[in-house]
Amino acid sequence: MSIKELAQNLKHKSFSSLYLLYGKEKYILDYTRQMIVQATLDEDSADFNKSTYDMEETPIETALEDAETLPFMGEYRVVIIQNPYFLTGSKAKVKVEHDLARLEAYLNNPSSQSIVIVDAPYEKLDERKKIVKLLKKQAELVHTDKMNEKALKDWIQHTAQQENVTITDEAAERLIQLQGDDLGLLINEVKKMALYVGDAGQIEPSTVDELISRSLENNVFTLVEHVVNRRIDQAFRIVYDLLKQNEEPIKLMALLARQFRIILQVKQLREQGFTEKKMASTLSLHPYAVKIASRQGNSFSDNELKTILIQAADADFKMKTGQMDKTLTLELFITELGKQNEHA
Repeated sequence: MSIKELAQNLKHKSFSSLYLLYGKEKYILDYTRQMIVQATLDEDSADFNKSTYDMEETPIETALEDAETLPFMGEYRVVIIQNPYFLTGSKAKVKVEHDLARLEAYLNNPSSQSIVIVDAPYEKLDERKKIVKLLKKQAELVHTDKMNEKALKDWIQHTAQQENVTITDEAAERLIQLQGDDLGLLINEVKKMALYVGDAGQIEPSTVDELISRSLENNVFTLVEHVVNRRIDQAFRIVYDLLKQNEEPIKLMALLARQFRIILQVKQLREQGFTEKKMASTLSLHPYAVKIASRQGNSFSDNELKTILIQAADADFKMKTGQMDKTLTLELFITELGKQNEHA
């Protein structure tokens, strides 16, 4: 079931006795759980009729006893079951005994006056287990995969609309580039920028650059962009800013080498006919990072990228063995990158 379908059902008071929320996108899990709770409980009875049980600390039968208790001063009781590790194939790190036969009996005959939400923050459940098969059969399912770029942009746009501002597509891309694919973090940043631009304002790429703090890796990402586009003065500006923040030249060199290695890998996989999605999976990267690396790769041949990686390894060796001053070695490496790109 999609979030949109679930929202429609809740709006029309069409509730299920059992919900299974699972996946690695924590923000969506939290958002969905909150949506169910708000739809089924009123403010006056929420304190009496909502309970949360952590399966790493409490036996399942304790939560089920609560689910079988009649609601107090309300129509429904909501019982949230968190961290049900027994639904996965991993071994428990804790010693809590769970009566899964008791859970199986409840799943076959759930209380009509209780809403049980099984909150499983795992990428996969163990489909071989009888209890997993039964739960997926009896419950309404909401599965939250890690989001692709389009889905992230949709949430960013949706959040901007809720805050009564607009955000350009370029600004949304820039935000993802700087902050990665943590949806909760992206949404918080959109809300902060909405306050900055004011009611009915528009968030531009310049807004993102001005307000969003950059991680070290994102600064290196931008540094490579400057090199690719022959903006060597701006590249050095980033380098000197990072050095003022006491970042080690050796670390900066390693991150630069890593980014050029990714560009080469993406370029080679693209030549083999891999899609961006397949490349992202193969290289364990976010699809957006693959998209940018693919674009950056257009400015270099395979041989040029291999030469750059050899030069990076040589510079790294000179830094670590004290053959040259570390900052000077980094400066010479970036200067040489600019010269090579001019001849591309």
